[in-house]
Amino acid sequence: MGASALVNLLLDDWETPAKIRFVSLLYATGGALAFPVGLFLARLVSLGRHWEVAFAAAFICLLTITIAFTGGLFALQYRSYYVQWHAPALTIAWSIQFVFTMATALYQFIVLGIRLYFPLGFIALFAASIWFARQQR
Repeated sequence: MGASALVNLLLDDWETPAKIRFVSLLYATGGALAFPVGLFLARLVSLGRHWEVAFAAAFICLLTITIAFTGGLFALQYRSYYVQWHAPALTIAWSIQFVFTMATALYQFIVLGIRLYFPLGFIALFAASIWFARQQR
């Protein structure tokens, strides 16, 4: 996932090299954290079923968990930037600001960040799903 983000950002001639490295590392970390969780969930869903079900389970679970973990990391980084303008921690105003900042970050990730998974991330997802389905036979 990090390689997919890196290639996309380099081809787009995006920002500075430091920012490209940071975003690539964010995607790589999200993918690395999501992979074992996605495989675990895919095993639960496809237990004792045909390889087609195993492939679909791996594809959906890995896709969903990778986007969720990477989006969550993006939202935490986004919130860390805006924390300086938020109310003191654990107040009602802080809670509202926290929820809406995280929701805004997740929305921005879905709109702007998912495109960085294509095409390399999608190819890796497809390959990992085939590998998982073959292991389940």
